[in-house]
Amino acid sequence: MDREIPQEPVKTERDSADSLGPASPDEALAVLSEGNRRFVAGLAAGPRRDPARLREVAPRQAPFAAFLGCADSRVPVELVFDQGFGDLFVVRLAGNIASTEAIASLEFSVAVLGVKILYILGHSSCGAVAATIRAEPVPGQISTLFQHIRPAVRAAKGDLEASIIENVREQATIVAEASPVIAGLIREGKVKVVGGVFHLASGVVEPVVI
Repeated sequence: MDREIPQEPVKTERDSADSLGPASPDEALAVLSEGNRRFVAGLAAGPRRDPARLREVAPRQAPFAAFLGCADSRVPVELVFDQGFGDLFVVRLAGNIASTEAIASLEFSVAVLGVKILYILGHSSCGAVAATIRAEPVPGQISTLFQHIRPAVRAAKGDLEASIIENVREQATIVAEASPVIAGLIREGKVKVVGGVFHLASGVVEPVVI
């Protein structure tokens, strides 16, 4: 007899798509920090990544955190923080830049989906930041990224790793201040904007003071 595919997965408090998840920005940040610790230690649980979970969240999503990360293939956000389907709302652009479209997506995440954390995630050896530092002619529309990153490069005096950190701060400030929607929720204590740098060699996400 063929095995039946379960249609109604068993729900737990964290696994349920209807769960409120972490109750505050600080709790959400703690969940992410613990997830990264598991990942670095080689103890990732790989939670909520099976077909049953995907079917569960198919009707609606209720992520607890949103990310503005780099498009780099080496920075898969759900893996880095040991989360699964429906846990994170992720916007990825080269250089993790706070473009108008990125901010609009993050506004949706806080205003409609109710996320508690807006996390700006840079990473070591970022090619977009390195290209901005070099300031060489590039094809197509790649150079449109540079205007968003140059303030960080100037602040860091052209040092790559320092520029990556400054770029996280710069983009976090833009996200927090450019959107009245996000700014209002920050004032009410419902949302927190935080930042970090993912180190490719170790897997550690180093917090960045905003």
